Amino acid sequence: MFEEEVIKLLEKSGIKAAVDKLETPPQEEFGDLSFPCFELAKTQRKNPMEIANEVASKLKIPKDSIVQKIEVEGAYINFFFDYSKFSQHVLKQILNKKENYGKGNEKQKIMIEYSGPNTNKPLHIGHLRNDSIGMSVSNILEFSGNHVIRTNIINDRGVHICKSMFAYQKWGAGRTPEKENKKGDHFVGDFYVMSERELKEDPSLEEEIHKMLKKWEEGDKEVRKLWKKMNGWAIGGIKETYKLFGSRFDLWPLESEFYDKAKPVIEEGLRKGIIFKNGDGDVVAKLEPELPNKVVVRSDGTTVYITNDIALTKHRFEKYNIDKCIWVVATEQNLHFKQLFKIFELLGYKWARNCYHLGYGLVNLPSGRMKTREGNVVDADNLIEEETELAKQEILMRDKKISKKELEERARKIALAAIKYYLLNVEPIKDVLFDPNKAISFEGNTGPYIQYAYTRCSSILNKAKKWKNVFIESLNDEEKKLVKLLSNFPKVAQQTAKDLKPNYICNYSYELATTFNNFYEKHRVINAETKELKNFRLTLVKTTQGILGKCLELMGIKPVEKM
Repeated sequence: MFEEEVIKLLEKSGIKAAVDKLETPPQEEFGDLSFPCFELAKTQRKNPMEIANEVASKLKIPKDSIVQKIEVEGAYINFFFDYSKFSQHVLKQILNKKENYGKGNEKQKIMIEYSGPNTNKPLHIGHLRNDSIGMSVSNILEFSGNHVIRTNIINDRGVHICKSMFAYQKWGAGRTPEKENKKGDHFVGDFYVMSERELKEDPSLEEEIHKMLKKWEEGDKEVRKLWKKMNGWAIGGIKETYKLFGSRFDLWPLESEFYDKAKPVIEEGLRKGIIFKNGDGDVVAKLEPELPNKVVVRSDGTTVYITNDIALTKHRFEKYNIDKCIWVVATEQNLHFKQLFKIFELLGYKWARNCYHLGYGLVNLPSGRMKTREGNVVDADNLIEEETELAKQEILMRDKKISKKELEERARKIALAAIKYYLLNVEPIKDVLFDPNKAISFEGNTGPYIQYAYTRCSSILNKAKKWKNVFIESLNDEEKKLVKLLSNFPKVAQQTAKDLKPNYICNYSYELATTFNNFYEKHRVINAETKELKNFRLTLVKTTQGILGKCLELMGIKPVEKM
């Protein structure tokens, strides 16, 4: 917002190049915004300090400008703001636009696939990172003005699903989730772990599992009956976890609905020589030397993951007329998506360039990497419950008279904030080392800390009850920092949408919460020295609350009115 005004000043003086290279000075005495002249010096073949003085001499500040003065320091032109005008402009915009402050107008139709659970096990902490990123990116792109379609893909068929089915068929006679008082997804997951354990002892069982897959693809009635029953148990349990975590989707396609729909595309590839049959009878996409070739149908006629993705992706672009499709999937599948997108490119589909894989790193534990096959995972349900119990302990330290119902509701919101923020606060591409105790802390760079800053704002406003939005001539340093940070929100939101990195919002919300707390600790609000100052500071609290609330919303976190 304030950058635009400085850019206009530069452009009016005849500077067109490098105006987007504005920087925030490292020290306050160098102003609020700086324009480095190094790039201009290269193109004009002059000393950058000479350029800085020449440009500064041409700059004329309009009467109504928020720029108060301009100074040159070395190769930098430094701009100082009139905070009386600046704060009034920023705060009025936030108050007037409310929920729409910082909102974009991109107007694309974007589909985002995230979560992608398998029906052979419950969701684990890795899924929660996937869901957190998927939900936050969806919120951010929607806030940027796009029409977002949130979609899941239930991986309900394949060798891995047959493993849990095979184990149940062999050792699960008469057993049900109800009889064993277990969630359906946990019940099915136990049989998957059991099958992997048995396969280690007897690798020949692999052949029987593949025979079961073949029977499934041929429509064998008994196999399909067992598959439907176990899928029902698993999906029912998974949806309970989604509801608890706050995950939501517009579409719920099943892999079993698309695994056999890729035939027309594969036949097209065969005709064009992009796909061929190898000596073993496998149907293979010819991608070498740029990428390894990829089997799209096995020699026995059974399909693989990419077969489903070929059919489903084409279906998405054609049925929903989307401008872009984003897959939130772990970086372990980087090659898979490069191969998938390359197949579409070779086939000549124009939308191939609008396919994007948003890869994210693994979630590790202090004890090491999780392995589902060995049962060494942190189940999502168990993690949420553990964080909720830790939140209860923190709440009871502060409020021993709280009712059981309120304790449960508040603790749940804080627990989910702790998990989501911890998983979002790291750049998606990087791995996360999850520490439950650090995540739930009410202090430091955590979800509960951001919630607490929002709650503190609410508490101040509730105590004040009534006030008028007023603006003052002279602001102290803490007030200036807060106003400047509030003005940065639209830029942060736009950059987050552009780079698809929710950690930007996390970093911003933490800085805003810390700056607000510092302001509040140093200056009185309700008992300020004058009525005018009281009203101004309450206006500042109100606008801060609004932006913190929007940040929480973009991260998929619910605020709490009391901690």
